[in-house]
Amino acid sequence: MSVRLRVAAFLAALVFPAMSSAAEKAGQAPAPRAVKDPADSLAALIDAYLAKDWEARGLAPAEAADDAEFVRRVYLDLIGRAPKAAEARAFLDDPTPGKRIKLVDALLKVPGHANYFAAVTRSQWLPQAANNFQLIQFGSQFETWLQAQYRANTPADQLVKRILTVKLTVNNQNPMFRFVQGDPSDPESQLITGFYSANEGKAEALGSAVSRLFLGVKLECAQCHDHPFAPYTRDQFWQFAAFFSELNPLAGPRPSFVGPVLPQADRNTIRVAGTDKKVTATFFDGTSPEWAPDRLPRVELADWLVTAKNPYFAKNVANRMWAHFFGIGLQDPVDEPGENNPPSHPELLTALGRAFAENGFDNRTLIRAITRTRAYQLTSRMTHPGQADPRRFARMNLKGLTPAQLFDTLVAATGFREPAAFRNQQNFGFVQPNNPRSQFLSRFVSSDRPTETSTTILQALMLMNGEFIGDQTDLVKSEVLAAVADVPSWDTKQRVGALFLTAFARNPTPDELEKFSSYVDRGGANNNDKKKALADVFWVLLNSPEFLFNH
Repeated sequence: MSVRLRVAAFLAALVFPAMSSAAEKAGQAPAPRAVKDPADSLAALIDAYLAKDWEARGLAPAEAADDAEFVRRVYLDLIGRAPKAAEARAFLDDPTPGKRIKLVDALLKVPGHANYFAAVTRSQWLPQAANNFQLIQFGSQFETWLQAQYRANTPADQLVKRILTVKLTVNNQNPMFRFVQGDPSDPESQLITGFYSANEGKAEALGSAVSRLFLGVKLECAQCHDHPFAPYTRDQFWQFAAFFSELNPLAGPRPSFVGPVLPQADRNTIRVAGTDKKVTATFFDGTSPEWAPDRLPRVELADWLVTAKNPYFAKNVANRMWAHFFGIGLQDPVDEPGENNPPSHPELLTALGRAFAENGFDNRTLIRAITRTRAYQLTSRMTHPGQADPRRFARMNLKGLTPAQLFDTLVAATGFREPAAFRNQQNFGFVQPNNPRSQFLSRFVSSDRPTETSTTILQALMLMNGEFIGDQTDLVKSEVLAAVADVPSWDTKQRVGALFLTAFARNPTPDELEKFSSYVDRGGANNNDKKKALADVFWVLLNSPEFLFNH
């Protein structure tokens, strides 16, 4: 791209920001909200519970986040990247009342939201598919299906029931790995089976996954012995795994179409590993379904999972959503309930789960409610020592950017264009030669904890001295930096201001503007190159804690 075209494109985006805003990409402006919006009611309920807790503890919550802090936060939380300069400018310059609500509604409709939430869900539900080469494709298939569900805003209960009731073909010839296929007459099932294949088609693995993900109960510690810290026995583990017993047939390895073809006693019974003992599929409350001859055990499980008889599902899903936005759950860790891990706000958690169910397990309603709360819209800056406890939600918790968020935010800030050959590839965790995203993520994702992030000294050095950051702060290779440096009518302060907006979605403070502009005007450290000094400023901003955290 020529210098003239590059500058023109950058100026056009800043002068006419609405043309590139997320709201515009989503289509027409959202229709006026109904008088009784369930998101408003739920937000008010949450605010009341938290205000009561703050008052009881004598806590003064932090101040409200300003527009710049909010817009960066909500972009990261909803679509997985910070806003581009034009998107930030459009929001900051918008004087319309209720613009925060409108922005959330708009972001929920863009493809980036469905893609991001599908990626987050896949990484939480199938962490083993992130770095295991044999399981990568299964994770990819499942994420493709999740994208469609989030685009359609499929209610959480229907989504989980579809997973648990999908028709499967299981080849049990290999006792080490059971190959799972979907129903040939149902293309959608081919994608859903990624969930089963990533769990190796084993009843014990699927029982552990379903109890942890959808009920918030971590049963795997009871697989070989009674749970040491929770009231779950080894028998309970295998009784729950028995809902997937058709994957572990008692008669031994054989290929079979999973359907109502085995005797009922075989279909709802499983042998405890290493013993001759058989147990029958049983819910956590000690009850079992009234077995129907034409229904699989996991279909019975799916029905029980989302009923009022099950106190776990709605609270668990709502708690996971809360943890996504606040960085910590009302019960945290989210999959370890029990006496040793009580909720920080038990009444609020119960009310949140109940409201989620009453609103039809609608994810978007829950998201809209959470983002409207006073707690979500507090600043992360602590103004009182009492705000330090993250479980009180008296200020917004700082959240380190995930590797994917960091890369995508760097792309948004620098104008990097990912090669077309790699743009749509989704080989999770597998380092693809010459793929910048793959190589970047491989250095930041821990191989044994693929869903967790940790910033090590080596990772920090890679970011500061790596080729990617070097290229994106190079005047020749970085489109955004080159455009900022080449605008003929701008003075130094305007150029520095543009870089701050690009990196932080905010304008610099007077002190920041003065210090950085002075550095550029004197030509940087060597006092001889203003453009190089501008590149130095951009490098500093992209490597700063403010850039690396969601605050």
